[in-house]
Amino acid sequence: MSTKQIVQDLLQKLPEDVSLHDVAQEIEFVAGVRQGLAEIDRGERIPIEEIERELPSWVIR
Repeated sequence: MSTKQIVQDLLQKLPEDVSLHDVAQEIEFVAGVRQGLAEIDRGERIPIEEIERELPSWVIR
């Protein structure tokens, strides 16, 4: 599916009264997910052990 087709499909699923800001956020989210999946396909991932080690520093208490 092309990028244009993905955006068209996304726009079809959004309500008629959606704001331009919300459209931009949806597109940014989809782009981020697609980028992450492409990175995984290229083997560019962080081992779970490293994430588990760093996770406590990401949480605000």
